[in-house]
Amino acid sequence: MQVVRSTDVHPTAEWVYSEVKRTIPGISLGTVYRNLRLLSEAGEVWAYEGGGGVCRYDGCTTSHYHFRCERCGAVIDIDEPVDRDIDRRVAASSGLQIRCHVLEFRGLCRQCQQRGGSPAGVKEASPRSSD
Repeated sequence: MQVVRSTDVHPTAEWVYSEVKRTIPGISLGTVYRNLRLLSEAGEVWAYEGGGGVCRYDGCTTSHYHFRCERCGAVIDIDEPVDRDIDRRVAASSGLQIRCHVLEFRGLCRQCQQRGGSPAGVKEASPRSSD
């Protein structure tokens, strides 16, 4: 928990393992996975299962939004109030019981913008010619 809370990079279990191994050399990757799952279930860390099938962990357990860079995969916290009205509107219009919603913004982080080009897998729109 200390390793996850000490960073804002939204680490993977493998990253946490490499950091913890520095102070506990005999720890196994399985132990890290089990403890991250238990911490997540207890609400001590947040398991963020975004795109790409890789689970990332967040030490900030208050509701907040994220941005994912489509080129480098970085996950960044967004300092914007969570809109609870979305939950109420969807519940009212659908009849579903809404506990929360997850919103992820996507695009290019500042570093990737400086490198130029378009996000991986996204074609840049070509300019349309006018007739």
